[in-house]
Amino acid sequence: MHLNLNNAHILVTGGAGFMGSAFIRFALKQEAFAGHLSNLDLLTYAGHLENLDSIKGDERYTFFHGDIRDQPLLEKIHEERPITAIVHFAAETHVDRSIIDPDAFIQTNVVGTYKLLEFVRKYPEIHFHHISTDEVYGALGNEGTFTENSPYRPNSPYSASKASSDHLVRSYGMTYKLSTTISHASNNYGPGQYPEKFIPLMIQKILEKKELPVYGAGENIREWLFVEDHARAIWTILDRGKKGEVYNIGGGNEMKNIDLLHLLFEIMKEVTGEKVDEKLIAFVEDRPGHDFRYAMDGAKVEQLGYRPIWPLKAGLRETIRSMKMVCV
Repeated sequence: MHLNLNNAHILVTGGAGFMGSAFIRFALKQEAFAGHLSNLDLLTYAGHLENLDSIKGDERYTFFHGDIRDQPLLEKIHEERPITAIVHFAAETHVDRSIIDPDAFIQTNVVGTYKLLEFVRKYPEIHFHHISTDEVYGALGNEGTFTENSPYRPNSPYSASKASSDHLVRSYGMTYKLSTTISHASNNYGPGQYPEKFIPLMIQKILEKKELPVYGAGENIREWLFVEDHARAIWTILDRGKKGEVYNIGGGNEMKNIDLLHLLFEIMKEVTGEKVDEKLIAFVEDRPGHDFRYAMDGAKVEQLGYRPIWPLKAGLRETIRSMKMVCV
């Protein structure tokens, strides 16, 4: 794609969220980066500027409070400093919320992506990188992995909205000859994640000594990716990826939910010195359409030189320590 990242102006949508803020922090740690990062975030329930406290005062960073569907605001950002690339994190992401209120997911994930693409169509020199999810591929059985050529089979309003946005990105790239890339990541975890997702929810409830709700029998299998590794993979794609390509990003850590919970018990005891009462586990009615297993074949992005470096236990330990500090 021939992006000169070191001098680029990168617009990050949803940069106050868990993954977007991790990407911003990672980018600003790159010694050679002399460009600029703009963060466009509406600051809904999962967006917190506290996620970016560590970069306060960095002259390479600017925050814009607003909606990704606001075309005049996008124009203003571009006029102030021409945008080199958009890294599009902004999304509604929680499956349970999508089952209760699909409309918010359609508006943000589908219409929001469409509005950004229309902006890029006006300024085709801008590269557009779209952050997607493994859930667009549906569910796997006990064996196999998702590749970039796996068919789309979304099973929730959330994954369907992300699949729709993927198709919009691909179609705009093909029809209007825009520079686009898409990445699908496995389940992210790490410090700063909103406690509606499995790992931070379980950690928070363990620290509060509250009941630990686990869907079904806890047999569903997920592949886990530390959020800093995800940020590193995106940076690698922007730096070395090919226009029009799709890249799957896996963490290489597959585990049943119930086994992951017991691993959290083990690490929690190491960190706090207290044993978790396993009687707190409460198996609850399974989520409608609950995908059984996700796993990613990350060979394509690894050909660009990316490798995940965070072992699961180390990442969980870092996450527990950060949440313990907040809860104390």
